Amino acid sequence: MIAQRIVPNLWFADQAEQAAQFYCSVFPRSRVVATSHYPPGAPGPEGSVLTVEVELDGQRLVLINGGPLFTPNEAVSLAVVCADQQEVDRYWAALTDGGEEGHCGWLKDRFGFSWQVYEEGIDELLGGDDPERAARAFAAMAPMRKLDSAALRAAADGVPA
Repeated sequence: MIAQRIVPNLWFADQAEQAAQFYCSVFPRSRVVATSHYPPGAPGPEGSVLTVEVELDGQRLVLINGGPLFTPNEAVSLAVVCADQQEVDRYWAALTDGGEEGHCGWLKDRFGFSWQVYEEGIDELLGGDDPERAARAFAAMAPMRKLDSAALRAAADGVPA
């Protein structure tokens, strides 16, 4: 039986084990599921870590030590949908540790991977049925780095800052 049909794979030069440890420390209910190693004759050093499969709060990912051929960029990001602002703050602080803040709730972690961190329901403010409400929310979001959910809701509702 397939537990998860689509499993994202993240390409690292050689930091898959460190990333697995870091990500498992950030997300609750996380664990390393399996680790594989390069066999003889493979392109990587024999016996070194090839992949680390992790489960991050129920989501399976495979981290691949594939060498420096590819590097992460913003074309693909991982989204963390949070229950409340406190959770947004916690994930933001953890994932930007050693990384960098981006705009509009985006960040890069210490390994260069892009994440979006936002509270559940914010996507509805930005794409709901009321275009004027969405425009106010977008205008409020534009200068933000970490999203402030209360400020976005207030802006969407037309409440002055």
